[in-house]
Amino acid sequence: MPNISDICEYLDQFAPTRLAEDWDNVGLLAGNRADHVTKIMTCLTITPASVAEAIEQKANLIVSHHPLPFRALKKITTDTIPAKMLWELIRAGVAIYSPHTGFDSAGSGINQMLADRFGLRNTRPLNPIVDDKDGLGSGRIGEAKGTFGEFIQTCKQQLGLDGMHIVGSLDQPVGNVAIACGSGGSFLGKANQANCNTFVTGETTFHTCLEAESTGTNLILLGHYASERFAIEFLAENLQTQFADLEVWASQKESDPLVWV
Repeated sequence: MPNISDICEYLDQFAPTRLAEDWDNVGLLAGNRADHVTKIMTCLTITPASVAEAIEQKANLIVSHHPLPFRALKKITTDTIPAKMLWELIRAGVAIYSPHTGFDSAGSGINQMLADRFGLRNTRPLNPIVDDKDGLGSGRIGEAKGTFGEFIQTCKQQLGLDGMHIVGSLDQPVGNVAIACGSGGSFLGKANQANCNTFVTGETTFHTCLEAESTGTNLILLGHYASERFAIEFLAENLQTQFADLEVWASQKESDPLVWV
């Protein structure tokens, strides 16, 4: 039976913590590395609903894309939601691991998965890490054919989306495409520097949308949840394959808090 240390070691190979952004909080965030594991739940974000699910299903470990805690907590009490969730998980003996931006940037990570799904060719990091031994970095850039409107339909089909926010004209060429999953608006400047016609991310600010419009950059906002949740389901399948004796599942209780009406 594997222990938490075994799971951590595999996850660090799959989504290296060395690729994480300096501001991030990744790796084992709560738990005892020596504890044995029989059940793992993956999720995009730890919420009260996913906490209840993990405890009810007797998970030993949550692998959550978004970290908990993300920022330092001075108190672990039930007075705030993040601390309350952490307190409940610790009391139930549920450990927490977060790969976050290490998973975003990994060779087979979320941004690369999006690039593959959207049919980009000649993909490479949008923001390479200097002297990285594997030539990796954050974001992805690649080439696509056709119009912006056609590319939008590909994105919708590949992620099962009914709609998305866009900036740009549907008849413009899609050209070079930059991708940054999640809340990736800060990568727009890198996309412009790389002469990208199109930039795809999960969410960003109104002012970043105006910047895209003013620079003539096609912009697609997939939604933060949609841009990353599919990879959490893949991660559960991957862990189940690697650790066949364990029970691994992607949270059935979490959902996108934003809906189209």
